[in-house]
Amino acid sequence: MTSPRLPSRWGPRWSRWVGRALARGLWNTDVRGRENVPRHGPVIVVANHVGLVDGPVLHGVVPRGSYFLIGSHMYKGVLGALLTGAQQIKVSGNGREALAQGLGVLRRGDLVGVFPEGTRGAGRADAVHGGAAWLAVQSGAVIVPTALVGTRRTGEPVSVWPAARRKFVVEFGQPITLALSDDLKGRKRQEAAQAQLAEALRKRVESTLATTDLELPDDDGDRKREETS
Repeated sequence: MTSPRLPSRWGPRWSRWVGRALARGLWNTDVRGRENVPRHGPVIVVANHVGLVDGPVLHGVVPRGSYFLIGSHMYKGVLGALLTGAQQIKVSGNGREALAQGLGVLRRGDLVGVFPEGTRGAGRADAVHGGAAWLAVQSGAVIVPTALVGTRRTGEPVSVWPAARRKFVVEFGQPITLALSDDLKGRKRQEAAQAQLAEALRKRVESTLATTDLELPDDDGDRKREETS
């Protein structure tokens, strides 16, 4: 199997400033725990997912260049061109190529971002997919569980573009490494990694909600309808 073509480091050098302008200029984003993101070495930032702007906001406030795994349905029109230019990782088909690219990015010492819920919704991390856990197992990278609150409110669609100066909270938690027994192999090892990651993300979200008057939406934002449209 040939090695995947890795995204260049040039993309995040300019695109993170676009994200920062949105997060800090257009919206009012309270960023907490930036010191918890290691400035060097392989890192996986995992975050809950509620709305359209989660990606650009998080890309802008992570204190180093980041490469997010993003569904192929987002690669349309002007947005698609921007994502391609930003050298983000396109997830299509069974996702294996994207995971291979993400692993390559981690092995060269860079940061990968993943929304392990897989789709926008309530953002409580009740169910997560295994891609981020697989990357952590294969790379040995540290994981930074991250909470986003405020990017979508109850009753708004998952595609909402929030009004100017709306307040968001982004909180980076303490970095963790997976504690996996050497006896765990194959699928059981993957399942254990996924469970640990999910628990860490849920705790991060719950902890952040306890320190802000902002709330997560109590609906899925017509997610199913939008996914089929």
